[in-house]
Amino acid sequence: MKILGFDTSTQACSVGLYLDGEITSRFELTPRRHTECVLPWSDALLEQAQCTKKDLDAIAVGIGPGAFTGVRLAVSLAQGMALGLSIPVVAISTLACIAQACQHDGPIMVLIDARMDECYVGYYQKIEGIVQKIADEQLLAPENIQLPTSGNWIGVGSGFTSYADRIAKSVLSQMLCVDAKALPQPEALLQLAIAEFNAGHACAPELIEPTYLRDKVALTIKERENK
Repeated sequence: MKILGFDTSTQACSVGLYLDGEITSRFELTPRRHTECVLPWSDALLEQAQCTKKDLDAIAVGIGPGAFTGVRLAVSLAQGMALGLSIPVVAISTLACIAQACQHDGPIMVLIDARMDECYVGYYQKIEGIVQKIADEQLLAPENIQLPTSGNWIGVGSGFTSYADRIAKSVLSQMLCVDAKALPQPEALLQLAIAEFNAGHACAPELIEPTYLRDKVALTIKERENK
């Protein structure tokens, strides 16, 4: 199996290649430079593996939620590449990808700063090494975040830094540990993509849609003045 995957929904550009059991990858913080990085990095990984795009079985892509422009970029590139190659796409939640990289056991809450005083929130639990949703992903004000179950949770994502003083103490007190620097890792993206592909969940490129969770992506001038 050969899968090329990428995620550009955060400040990181994450690109990986799964080639018959081996993963090669590149990951860097590249704010506002995703467009100039993702395709050259993809080509470099393929060349390094002595593989061509025509050898690929699928494209894996992080579909958000995350930065509007980055999510749209990744989905558009994945669709265009897959259509040209006549191969399917495996859509992966960016929040699930962040959770998948977590090395701790126990339930995981992913919290990404969504700007506009809101967070993207996801709840997961690993089953046989692959994260599964405990509850639907949500867009919430920090004060409205609740845990679906009590217990020793793992917290990951930038929201724990951006809104630390606004998250309820009842939530923070159940965090066994927190990694506020966690971002989508290419190895995690490919682990999820392989599981989804083997489960028959790859689909036609035209059926892939970005996950925004929010229709509105910016405050108006008046709203900014009133903040």
